[in-house]
Amino acid sequence: MSSAAEKLRFGPAGVPDSSPQTSTVAALAYIRGLNLDCHEMEFVRGVKIGSDTAAKIKARAAELDIGLSAHAPYYINLNSPETGKRLQSQDHLLQSARAAALCGAKCVVFHAGYYGMKTPEETYETVKKEIGQVLSVLRSERNPVLLRIETMGKASQFGSLEEVVSLCRELEGLAPCLDFSHLHAREGQANSYPEFQRIWRKVEKRLGRSAVKNAHIHVSGIEYGPKGEIRHLNLPDSDFRYHEWIRAVGEAGVEGHIVCESPARENDARMLQDLYRSFRLKH
Repeated sequence: MSSAAEKLRFGPAGVPDSSPQTSTVAALAYIRGLNLDCHEMEFVRGVKIGSDTAAKIKARAAELDIGLSAHAPYYINLNSPETGKRLQSQDHLLQSARAAALCGAKCVVFHAGYYGMKTPEETYETVKKEIGQVLSVLRSERNPVLLRIETMGKASQFGSLEEVVSLCRELEGLAPCLDFSHLHAREGQANSYPEFQRIWRKVEKRLGRSAVKNAHIHVSGIEYGPKGEIRHLNLPDSDFRYHEWIRAVGEAGVEGHIVCESPARENDARMLQDLYRSFRLKH
């Protein structure tokens, strides 16, 4: 394996549909067999993993040199008007981080929530407070897992690039998950080489070089409308300019994980990996 591949890993979100077995433990060998080297475990319908299974995942991933991350449940809303639902959302994040730590995953990705009836400014302050409380508990537990707040693809969702970067700058222990497909779908922009360059420059300027050298990225094709994201597509079936995107990734010196969320995610992950390696050979 080349040093370039070790610095920037590619892999699927969840168990690939083409995997002959659906368990995470079995899928890790399948993912490695495709020459992919990272995997995002999906806790999106709830954290249901036992300690024995987590130990097997950790050992298998270490044996195969596959970098692990996890995605917290979809139904988190840290800006809910109901106190009970905000507390439940905190608990979903805590459970995800605890399970991720048992599996040996380095980070947990999450969706922060919706604006609802609040202004973006009010939502920002509420989300900041709620995440701060979760981070405080994780520090007290000495949990090493990093929380990553995701950029979101719908105008109704908290998670613009500016909101995510600003929150990560304010809260120690919080980092971004840059979903470039969501950034594109949110406003129908962010889909050219100069725009991709500007995003990486902004991230580095606001969060430091470490945010580029330890990045966690989601990418896929995407269908979108006036309100933003509609559904994920395979990259070749979308208007996302992934050749320009991978060039910007390479020129920015990005390191970390690129997680593909396309329907045929393992195929798109391999295609992006090949494009990236071609870029590295030319530079």
